[in-house]
Amino acid sequence: MFRISIVVALLLLTQTIIASASMECAGAGPAILSVTVTGVDHDGGLNRYHIRGTVENVGSASEASNTLQSVDIFKGSEKLDAKSVPPLKPGQSYAFSYVSARSADAGKGTTTLTFQLHVRPSLRNCNAHNQRYTVTF
Repeated sequence: MFRISIVVALLLLTQTIIASASMECAGAGPAILSVTVTGVDHDGGLNRYHIRGTVENVGSASEASNTLQSVDIFKGSEKLDAKSVPPLKPGQSYAFSYVSARSADAGKGTTTLTFQLHVRPSLRNCNAHNQRYTVTF
């Protein structure tokens, strides 16, 4: 009975924290919703992995017209590229694509790319958990 009371109390506390955070965080909320490998081209000893991602403003307000943002693409700590993303209205999404080349001899699941949203000027970030996406292939 005591364990149930603790669990219920923790659930109520969590809901209160989430509710107060969402009320404080009204505004734009750019997020990387997905990144997937959509296909592979084989060219001799090289495989080209076609990757497609989606960024969406999951917030309640439009991003400012002077917002400069990109999805930075990393392999480990090495920045490989950046894909520009225009300012988005609430619920609006933007698709980006990237091609990653690697040896045809590379083993399956041995390459990991990280896609990190970079927004300037910095926003008050209420959803830091959805500004990074990792893909392994």
